[in-house]
Amino acid sequence: METLVELIARKRDGGRLSDDQIERLVRALGTGELADYQMSALCMAIFFRGMDDAETVALTRAMLHSGDVLDLSSVPGVKVDKHSTGGVGDKVSLCLAPLVAACGVPVPMVSGRGLGHTGGTLDKLEAIPGFDVSLDTDTFARVVRDVGACMIGQTGRIAPADKRIYALRDVTATVESIPLIVASILSKKLAEGIDALVLDVKVGRGAFMKTERDARALAEALVRVGKASGKRVVALLTDMSTVLGRTVGNAIETREAIDVLHGGGPDDLVECTLALGAEMLVLGDAASTVDEARAKLRDAITSGRGARVFERMIEAQGGDPGVVEDPLRLPRAPETVLVPCEADGFVVAIDPLEIGLAAVAMGAGRTRVDQQVDHAVGIEILAPRGAGVRRGEPLARLHVRTAAAAEAVAERVQSAFRVSSTPEASPPLLLGRIV
Repeated sequence: METLVELIARKRDGGRLSDDQIERLVRALGTGELADYQMSALCMAIFFRGMDDAETVALTRAMLHSGDVLDLSSVPGVKVDKHSTGGVGDKVSLCLAPLVAACGVPVPMVSGRGLGHTGGTLDKLEAIPGFDVSLDTDTFARVVRDVGACMIGQTGRIAPADKRIYALRDVTATVESIPLIVASILSKKLAEGIDALVLDVKVGRGAFMKTERDARALAEALVRVGKASGKRVVALLTDMSTVLGRTVGNAIETREAIDVLHGGGPDDLVECTLALGAEMLVLGDAASTVDEARAKLRDAITSGRGARVFERMIEAQGGDPGVVEDPLRLPRAPETVLVPCEADGFVVAIDPLEIGLAAVAMGAGRTRVDQQVDHAVGIEILAPRGAGVRRGEPLARLHVRTAAAAEAVAERVQSAFRVSSTPEASPPLLLGRIV
């Protein structure tokens, strides 16, 4: 039998690893037989040499079974989740999960926190007073069964190997490896006990994948490996060359998601929610076509059923359900400051990366995993891409603790807006579908 070092060398030299060899390497990481520096070397070998689909499936399975796999057998129906690769202003999960659940498809969702310029679903949920994202697995299953949706954070027992490996990738320049990305995403998602998964792979300056080519390669790999792991999987490519919706922050994004549940909200956020939700309903056997699914989702909005599910989910997770009918009960910053436009023209671009980093600087996000966020602060876009503006009119509203905090980021926010004398066509929100 080859030693662990010999297995690393095999991948370094371009060879393939068997299922048993991959499982052995991941297990050895957990027991301490494989040191962190050896796993780092293996990650670098994978980065340069790659993995075929069979190897990636084996790595996903080994990481998945390094911890607990949630048992949702008590929940009837096809259980479907959505995963986004992350962006700026992405609050889709908050309106998507209750709408899909209101249409009869159970949604068990294990989400993450924000880091860097991308926001996190858990931070937005925790803007709701009392909301608990740390439920035990039995309670999680009960809420999914009774309410239809539940949204919690990753526990230490869900894919612990992924947590170890990701920390090593982060400091060894091996994050941008498609096999490692796929195994990381799917090991966590499959641990939820789901039957199907819809992936929102974002493309553009505010996304992890900057080009459509790279995003498509990732989406195709995720779909192939997800299906090979026995799940129903669909991926959508969506634009992240600008902020999604009109808000970046925690409480203000939660408020915007609630607007969608009440039939409002900006067009791009509504469209992204409907597009992803329709795929979830089809995978969940609640609709036979995407058009039928979209009609059901719109009915869940107009009838108020989606909003009622969100209320029940919030109450079941210890939060204040009153925020759904009265979003002013969410945390509010004591001051707001307008950011003016410096020229007449049209907003032809809004840099999502700069907006996201400005929000982090205000305290809405974090640069370290141990940082706390300020749920009340954030940035509200008043002149979205395509809007006509005049000099002196507001481009954005900053929700801040102090005027000094606004002054520190106002120039950065202002420079994120590109104003031209002539309008430009915006790219479509939906860039592709991979099945």
